Amino acid sequence: MAKKPKIEYLNRMNAAEKRRIKEMSVKLQLLTEALTRRDLADWRRAWQMAINVDNPNRTRLLNLYTDVDADLHLTGCVQQRMGFVLNKSFKLCDTKGVENPELTELLEAPWFKEFLRLALESNYYGHSLIELGDVVEVDGRMAYNRVSLIPRTHVIPEYGVIITHENDTWQVGYDYRNSEMKDWCIEAGGTHNLGLYLKCAQQTIPKKNMCSFWDMFGEIFGMPLRVATTTSRDPKEYDRIERMLRDMGAAAYGLFPEGTTVDLKESTRADAFNVYDKRIDRCNSEISKGILTVTMTMEDGASLSQSEVHRKMLENLIQKDADLIRDLVNWQLIPRMIRHGFPLKGFRFAWDESVDYTPEQQVAYERLLLEHYEVEPKYFVDKYNIPLKRKKDTSSVAVPEVRKTAQQKSGKEEQKMVLPEGEHPFLDKNLTLDHSSGLDDTRSTGFFD
Repeated sequence: MAKKPKIEYLNRMNAAEKRRIKEMSVKLQLLTEALTRRDLADWRRAWQMAINVDNPNRTRLLNLYTDVDADLHLTGCVQQRMGFVLNKSFKLCDTKGVENPELTELLEAPWFKEFLRLALESNYYGHSLIELGDVVEVDGRMAYNRVSLIPRTHVIPEYGVIITHENDTWQVGYDYRNSEMKDWCIEAGGTHNLGLYLKCAQQTIPKKNMCSFWDMFGEIFGMPLRVATTTSRDPKEYDRIERMLRDMGAAAYGLFPEGTTVDLKESTRADAFNVYDKRIDRCNSEISKGILTVTMTMEDGASLSQSEVHRKMLENLIQKDADLIRDLVNWQLIPRMIRHGFPLKGFRFAWDESVDYTPEQQVAYERLLLEHYEVEPKYFVDKYNIPLKRKKDTSSVAVPEVRKTAQQKSGKEEQKMVLPEGEHPFLDKNLTLDHSSGLDDTRSTGFFD
């Protein structure tokens, strides 16, 4: 008869035992991971063990993920994708969408940033079980003293249990979904989700092998072969010649016995660039497609139009990750925080989608406002923390003087002709002289009739 799982006895535990389970203080027997060389056969066997229906075990697959995560190109892709989400602004709003800045500050804490990072890593490692620490008070605000990840090798998400030894079966595990642990655990990722690293392993494993082969090629064919021949039959001379050949380096020299010749054999093999480097480039491009769905954000592009298309595709992917975090916080984290005493009832987590301007854009934006509207000085005082006073308006005093000076400099001041006394019907009383053109206006009403 099979041994009954420990989860059946959970309700009969005493208070101290339940507290021990709630705090995740189960003594997990952690083992040092063996950093052995992997190949695609290991990857396939580990995948098969992880999807075993009767006894799923992800230990070998997760150990292989450690080797996958060491790839630098893959690390750059992951950090780029995660960085866009981690740098987004967020807020806590009520049912009407109005932000509460004081409650938003509750999440502006190190524990929440760690929670976001662990939640985003579930995209790559698969299912992740996140544990919330004890509730403490920091500077008058409630917070968790820590947020940690339960070792993935000790979690069997298909059955919702934690096992003491990473090779135990799920029947002897501790249930974290139907016990007091459920208020302190948050599951990120699907129960059968194995993560993107499962697909990336097909490229990182051959890439590491190709790098090793290239190093081996350089070691064998990169340096000329040193060959020495001698007519001596003395074993001591043999050892001496061998030692001098072995110690040859920069500006090398050797004192060989009579009858010894040294020849350097240059390699005639073709360049290995098209064999090894091209394969490594193909691995990198495939990794970029798997993590970012695009290649031009990590590699050189061909044109601006193509880069714009790739940028929009990446933005869609970032929005997908942002939606995952929003749902996780609203449906799992906030309900648990409310049960732990945080004043978040009736509030929801949302991303702040307001436009973030560059410094140049911000200057142009503020100049536009100042030209068309009256802006309260308090806006600039609060934003730049600079005490401001209103500037005195002196434009009404300076304008008349400026106009007079401009009129004098232009020489275009109109002058009226002074007519002699008496009537002169051949002259126009409205006659004016235009000195600017150098010609006198001699129009009249009857002189040329």
